Amino acid sequence: MLKEIAEGVRAGRVDPVELVEQALARAEQATELNAIVQLDADGARRAAAQLLTGPLAGVPVLVKEIIEIEGLPYRCGSATMDGIGQRDAGVVRQLRAAGAIVIGLSHTHEFAYGCTGTSNRVGPCRNPHDLTRMTGGSSSGAGAAVAAGVVPLAIGTDTAGSVRIPAALCGVVGFKPAYATLPVDGVFPLAQSLDHIGVLTTTVADAAYALAALTGEELPATTKTAPRLGVVVNAEYLDHTPEVGAAWSAALARLESATLVDVRLPDWAETFTAAADLQGPEAAANHLGRSIDLYQPDVRERLREAAEVPQARYEAAREKAAVITAALQSTLDQVDAILTPTVLTTAPPIDAMDNDEKTVRAQILRTTRLANLTGYPAVTLPIPTTGLPVGLQVIAKSNAKAADVACWIELALQQT
Repeated sequence: MLKEIAEGVRAGRVDPVELVEQALARAEQATELNAIVQLDADGARRAAAQLLTGPLAGVPVLVKEIIEIEGLPYRCGSATMDGIGQRDAGVVRQLRAAGAIVIGLSHTHEFAYGCTGTSNRVGPCRNPHDLTRMTGGSSSGAGAAVAAGVVPLAIGTDTAGSVRIPAALCGVVGFKPAYATLPVDGVFPLAQSLDHIGVLTTTVADAAYALAALTGEELPATTKTAPRLGVVVNAEYLDHTPEVGAAWSAALARLESATLVDVRLPDWAETFTAAADLQGPEAAANHLGRSIDLYQPDVRERLREAAEVPQARYEAAREKAAVITAALQSTLDQVDAILTPTVLTTAPPIDAMDNDEKTVRAQILRTTRLANLTGYPAVTLPIPTTGLPVGLQVIAKSNAKAADVACWIELALQQT
């Protein structure tokens, strides 16, 4: 879709002004989702009236509100911030250079410090498949808006799964490329050792195309070669609900033309602890001197806990991360990619956070931290199900390999 839109705009067959107007209209129709916190209708119309020549020419896009855009509110989902962006972040400059048209800002869990998308100055983001359910986070509005068809492309950030979680729970594709693939300058940091920027689209081919357009890196969009796939066997990665388990098993059955081998990933508890002990002190440092008493209650509590992680644990986590990365590399040397469920549950009800927040968060976050800790690329794509969306996660050694394998899986899952 993205390639066809851009080709049409460059050839004069597609009017970018019309594309913008349609996206703005869809955004207005989707206000119940609370996915978009700021539309920039005038700016988008001005951009659409220019000569657009890049690989994303005329493509309407939403940008997560922790990413600074000149002239737009820079609030990070927090009532404590009321500023205006003074410059475009690096990824926004890349978008504009590629011809994409930014139509506005998407909802984030406050300061991107949450995996549910329920804590923001304007309230929770809602899942387009069921408005009573959460989108996941922290790139909550990106997942909801792409799933609802508002835009074909959204930019999110991912520190512990924040692109892949909402993509999985909303039924779209989320591609977290390798660490430092996309620039993080102008992005409010959560934890610099783990922060990634990623894309959300409706297909793997679109996600690969968008990343290639932004980076110039060649990413395969199709492959005819059946891959060798490592299927996770660690119990913690398979502690899923019955709905996710049924979809996961059915998806693996559809991949029977691939070579499937069991793989054991690095110890889950060590991975989770190392990632948390890296994230916590870095997050606390990024909010040092700020009045966190006015933050959303869950974010405030998370930062207070983060500030209690001693320096010795942080340093130990850095050493453990290197060991875990080497172990994962060794496994990836034996397969084209590793498969896990992306999230172990379908989208929980928003009000579940009132009853057992820690259990909800633990189940949502369990499978995604490994790719952030090691910096390897990871893609989530929707897998067939009769109920709420379920995602399959692909972890690979390179962006190109991740795109290649995920595209193959996408095609295989579409076959009946």
